[in-house]
Amino acid sequence: MLIHPTAIVDPKAELDSDVKIGPFCIVGPDVQIGAGTELKSHVVLNGHTIIGKHNEIYQFASVGEVNQDKKYKGEPTKLEIGDHNVIRENATIHRGTVQDQGITKIGSGNLFMASTHVGHDCIVGDNNILANYAALAGHVTVGDSVILGGYTGIHQFCQVNSYSMCGMGSMVTKDVPRYVMVSGDPAKAHGMNFEGMRRRGTPADVIKALRTAYKMVYIKGMPLEQALSEIEATDIAKIQEVADFVLSIRQSNRGIVR
Repeated sequence: MLIHPTAIVDPKAELDSDVKIGPFCIVGPDVQIGAGTELKSHVVLNGHTIIGKHNEIYQFASVGEVNQDKKYKGEPTKLEIGDHNVIRENATIHRGTVQDQGITKIGSGNLFMASTHVGHDCIVGDNNILANYAALAGHVTVGDSVILGGYTGIHQFCQVNSYSMCGMGSMVTKDVPRYVMVSGDPAKAHGMNFEGMRRRGTPADVIKALRTAYKMVYIKGMPLEQALSEIEATDIAKIQEVADFVLSIRQSNRGIVR
């Protein structure tokens, strides 16, 4: 274990022998850090925080700190972070509240660019990119392989479903369905992330089916329930990606960005 002499690490903290702690970092008593994780410098880890393996946390990041919910009264809520995440300068990730499940949870393989924010009780999946100053309010759910452009703001309790994309400066106040690209203030839909699908090797017939489903929901002007019912009555509904797109809409509690 490599701990810089200027770092302050509580003796109750649980650190793997392969952890690196850089200068002027502070690690609280209820923190657990897995093998290969490195704190560059001036990082603050606090609260009941569990960090997995091979994460990189850069200077002035604050991870596991008290949330910004005025209802919070010091309850022992948690933050859990998976493996192979990169958390850049000035990023803030807060632990949960008892008004929800008491936990903020981050998956693996995510990139949190400088000055991003993950609020209390958020659930973030795997392989997402949050560009500079993107911010998640409390109780937000983000799926897998989502891209949030710089200065994107996600309203509390919204869901941003897997493989979707929010353009720079998007103000998102409703749920973003799977695969859909949105932008603007307020955010509106602007197609699907077909280029991303091609890069991932999505077959052409699947992309064609998703294009058809998108047109039925967003272009033809039908009421949403009618559009979903018509998709489900066609053969394209048998394609898994189309079924996932429809399900992401049907499971929405706030309504979707249209």
